[in-house]
Amino acid sequence: MILSPGRGYAFVHVPKTGGTAMALALEARAQADDILIGDTPKAVRRRGRLKGAKAAGRLWKHSTLRDVRGLLPDAVLDALVPVTLVRNPWDRMVSYYHWLRAQEFDHASVGLAKAKSFDAFLADPLTEAQMRAHPYASYVAGGGDPIFIRLEHLATDLPPFEKLLGFKIDMPRVNRSERAADWRGYYDADARARVAEICADDIARFGYGFDG
Repeated sequence: MILSPGRGYAFVHVPKTGGTAMALALEARAQADDILIGDTPKAVRRRGRLKGAKAAGRLWKHSTLRDVRGLLPDAVLDALVPVTLVRNPWDRMVSYYHWLRAQEFDHASVGLAKAKSFDAFLADPLTEAQMRAHPYASYVAGGGDPIFIRLEHLATDLPPFEKLLGFKIDMPRVNRSERAADWRGYYDADARARVAEICADDIARFGYGFDG
């Protein structure tokens, strides 16, 4: 999460969409008064600035726009253009599952991914509830007209944000999970249909399909 009054944007980091790469690219050009929230190097160095800060919700790298209300005056926050990355939901679920299996912290989803097959993980009520509760648009709700950047279409979706910034974005490849590159191979017909139903709003809004 980055709030940049100087450049007029609020970058909201949706999990498993390439957001860490975007955060690194943006913090490399961060202004002195940008608010950086997360675990990237510059965000860690600036954590002291958030000590004692009052906000509407949890302050962490995956904060929503509504979570950070209170860090800036409402008029300033409302003037920022919300920006976020989105990703094909079928691809994202494969990435999320394999990322969880590599973690060691105590969380219900980590335990679930380690204990179950991919199909069983998708079918579990916990996974379904999490996905239904947090469609992409929910992360930038409560602000102005957002810029959505599809991870698969950076060439066409990045330019409006780059125009706002005034410079080109060079996104590194980071946090790659150990998984096959072609995510379609992880799905049988039932699992494919389950993601299609759970993530129907995101699929329709951003024009995603199972075959890319």
